[in-house]
Amino acid sequence: MSKRLNINSVPALVGIVGPIVVVVGDLAASLSTPGYSPVRDSVSSLALTPIGWLQSICFLAMGLLLEIFVAGLFFNIRRARGFHPCIGLLALCGFVLMLIATFHMDAPGGPRTIAGIIHTISSYGLGLLFPIAILSLAPSLKSTPNWKNIFVYTLVAGVLAFALIIGAFFTEQTGWFGLYERIVVANAIIWVEVVAIHFLRLLLRQEPKPQS
Repeated sequence: MSKRLNINSVPALVGIVGPIVVVVGDLAASLSTPGYSPVRDSVSSLALTPIGWLQSICFLAMGLLLEIFVAGLFFNIRRARGFHPCIGLLALCGFVLMLIATFHMDAPGGPRTIAGIIHTISSYGLGLLFPIAILSLAPSLKSTPNWKNIFVYTLVAGVLAFALIIGAFFTEQTGWFGLYERIVVANAIIWVEVVAIHFLRLLLRQEPKPQS
């Protein structure tokens, strides 16, 4: 059994690192902003604070790392029905994350801007893209021997993601929308983390190829 990391491990490693970057960035920005409440205030509103650049960098990094992670999945999971659309949608999720980081939400009570509209559409679009993507991946996970043990978890995460994004439309004006939004984000990044860890464990178990 090989325990060495190599270039083939990069997609799995970045899949592990990406969610950690998002969590650390959110905690650092939230705790560094006086008067900000992670329970009341949305994740996006952090971008309007003096330390908002930190959150933007973390989301940009997550978007880029997700693209690399998705490329790793493309070459390591057996293709079943829906596989190629799934890979395309997951890659699109990474791009949309970068849009969210680049175009900030409008300040509450301020004028509507093109950047704010792009941010809002991208945020809700990502919430819908993610569950469609991972539910499309589920048949391929089920048909791949080393991956089918996370098939059920992927189904649960996908259905939960759908339910959460629908619920977001009804909780936006509540005093705990920030907490709800973080639950939505947590469900998505935990899925990426779990899949990335599983991916890395499979790579570490592979026998090294004999030298010719």
